[in-house]
Amino acid sequence: MRSGNPALKESTFLDLGTGALSRGDNEVMSLNGTVNKTGALLLLCVLTATFAWHQVSTPDGIVGAAPYVWGGAIGGLVLALITTFKKTWSPVTAPLYALVEGFFLGAISAMFNHRYEGIVLQAVMLTIGTLFALLFAYRTGLIKATENFKLGVAAATGGIALLYLVSFGLSFFGIRVPYIHESGLIGIGFSLFVVVIAALNLVLDFDFIETGVEQRAPKYMEWYGAFGLMVTLVWLYIEFLRLLAKLQSRN
Repeated sequence: MRSGNPALKESTFLDLGTGALSRGDNEVMSLNGTVNKTGALLLLCVLTATFAWHQVSTPDGIVGAAPYVWGGAIGGLVLALITTFKKTWSPVTAPLYALVEGFFLGAISAMFNHRYEGIVLQAVMLTIGTLFALLFAYRTGLIKATENFKLGVAAATGGIALLYLVSFGLSFFGIRVPYIHESGLIGIGFSLFVVVIAALNLVLDFDFIETGVEQRAPKYMEWYGAFGLMVTLVWLYIEFLRLLAKLQSRN
């Protein structure tokens, strides 16, 4: 008689050595599967970003960018929170996040590029270069995701997020946090620091994916791993845009 328990399908078996129930390879997280899903999310993001770019870029300048910027930012945040708390939904919410975030990135990139021509291509190349450089450093053991490393990066990331949140809240009252958003040496130094922390979050993503594969996590975690990597890449790209804008505004 066939059991209704999804963990007891024909593709599962008992490990005779430990007695633990293991899933077949087609039901567990794999590195290739995560890489493929990351590529799919990036493609979806690029498609909607390209659409938004062409919608807001006109011969007269940037027009109608606000709905794409705010809609993409708020929608992306909501979907990111849902994905974080409901990992089993990630096969659906992760692609939706990529699509919605693409609208935000396309509009904001067009705005930056309108003011500083060529800045978007530079930010894209820096983001890709950083991704592969950190991947190489991680795979060769130059950077190891030790517990102290994870704690330090997480603490710095939380501090940056809190500072951005406070800055955003104060802006509604006409109060601007000094220095960090300006193109002075302190502002550029702050952006460099944030870029480094964002880049180091890639190492945490690599470690999370590798650990999931080693522990034979459920198949849907491929989507969740790809989603986490996508979030970090979006953050890194935005910070590169901000840094390059500050540098070019000094010229």
